[in-house]
Amino acid sequence: MTWRMPAESEPHERTWMAYPSAGYSLGDTAEEQHEARSTWAAVAHAVAEFEPVTVVVDPAEVEEARKYLSEKVDIVEAPLNDAWMRDIGPTFVLSDEGRLGGVDWVFNGWGAQDWAQWDKDSKIGAFVVEQSGAQLIDSPIVNEGGGIAVDGLGTVLVTETVQLDPGRNPDLTKADIEAELARTIGAKHVIWLPRGLTRDQETYGTRGTPAMPSTSGASNLSTTAPSPEPRGKILRFPTLNAESGVAAAGGTESAPVRRGLLATSSAVEESDSAALRTATVAWQRLATMRRRRPSRSLERCPRPHLRRRAS
Repeated sequence: MTWRMPAESEPHERTWMAYPSAGYSLGDTAEEQHEARSTWAAVAHAVAEFEPVTVVVDPAEVEEARKYLSEKVDIVEAPLNDAWMRDIGPTFVLSDEGRLGGVDWVFNGWGAQDWAQWDKDSKIGAFVVEQSGAQLIDSPIVNEGGGIAVDGLGTVLVTETVQLDPGRNPDLTKADIEAELARTIGAKHVIWLPRGLTRDQETYGTRGTPAMPSTSGASNLSTTAPSPEPRGKILRFPTLNAESGVAAAGGTESAPVRRGLLATSSAVEESDSAALRTATVAWQRLATMRRRRPSRSLERCPRPHLRRRAS
């Protein structure tokens, strides 16, 4: 059976989230815990204005979660270590016949980070697939949803610091990864970044979304003013040829590349605009809270370019 991972912009039936539980995702003080619960709830309620939302909640947190989550949000119980469903959950795909599938990647705490725990999160992918009624697609590679981005037409963006990370897939080659991505999500063209944006890859090795292929077959490329910050080099590294959909080097010079910004339609209703603003603020708070986690230690760094510069 052939599978295809749709672009994020394509319509979908439901959003899945995970709720903070005891540990680093919830925080230590009462103030931190209230902020975490409120922030996740704000995102869930904003999304629920547009489509159904299911939140996976650790059994020990269900009573508190019900104080923050309204009846508009569905709750299912499962043990959790973390609350980042994008990375611990499955990747949903569609068959040529329209059947829903869910890829259950191996999750090992972002390359076995010394601060992370994943004995419970490693089981969430299969759990969500079962709950959704999708067909389970097991994958032997270590991967996270935050480590890939697709255009829905067969192009996928990956990074050497995720899929080829010695802490994730030490014995696999690019060819191995590309073959598995073709089998599970229908990848036809694979674009390899050397690493992700600085702040994300230092801690997680992840891509940090420096470029997001669009459904038009071109890439939406962010740019920065010249500076010693390595982010600019990463942002300008790969681009998509708008005609062929194949990676082309030197994005700032390639004529076929279209540059664009993600934007909301000016025709949205006022109520939708308010919900979108609420979601945007909530996501910003989520990102800020996520960055509070400890960074990858120098001893754990498999490569020099992953090491955090001394302040």
